[in-house]
Amino acid sequence: MLREHILAGKFAPGERLHQDRLAEMLGVSRTPLRTALATLSQTGLVRYESNRGFRVREFSIAEMKDAFRIRGELEALACRMAAASISHEDIDKLLRLVEEGDRLIACGNLQEEALTPYRQMNVDFHTTILNASGSRWVADFVHQLHSVPLASDRIIMWDSYEIIHRSHDDHHRIAKALADRDAQRAGGIMYEHIAFAGEHLINRLKSHPDEFLRVPVDAEDSEDSRRKSKSRKRKTT
Repeated sequence: MLREHILAGKFAPGERLHQDRLAEMLGVSRTPLRTALATLSQTGLVRYESNRGFRVREFSIAEMKDAFRIRGELEALACRMAAASISHEDIDKLLRLVEEGDRLIACGNLQEEALTPYRQMNVDFHTTILNASGSRWVADFVHQLHSVPLASDRIIMWDSYEIIHRSHDDHHRIAKALADRDAQRAGGIMYEHIAFAGEHLINRLKSHPDEFLRVPVDAEDSEDSRRKSKSRKRKTT
């Protein structure tokens, strides 16, 4: 439960995790909570500081770029592996999930109440393909990448209908390619699907760092920002 809360963005990077508050929020005692925090620290989602407790781990933009790139490669591989042996039941499930996504965005704008079910649809879509690949290794490695919260399929930028519509069209094309047993096409679309999501999210993060998450800026990005700032100053003077 705590892992899902962090991946869903309910706790910001660097935020301290107060055990008393968490225990009350989750309805558990402190003993299983400490065990959960220790497990999450081993997977890299939280970090422990002596005499200061647990905090949500912060990731740099460079780390996020790497996570998206690797996730794209792995989920593209999962598509290629799944295409050869995906069951009719899994194909039907993917098509039903796509139809559910259609229904959630059919009104032509993004309704706040549709975010949670759309997020769940997205998670189920990707998980179905990972399971259909038949490779526990691929699924496990992708699962580890979800410890980088912004690279998780739980994160949905729910503020641009055009972006969501474009992304959901990828779901349509991936499902069709898998139904057609077209391994290369399914893998190619999946890689572009994840690469596009990563590029959009990271660009948004750079331009609006305080809007939804606090993320440390890479040295190269800081230098770019300083150069742009100096350029703007010269133009105004």
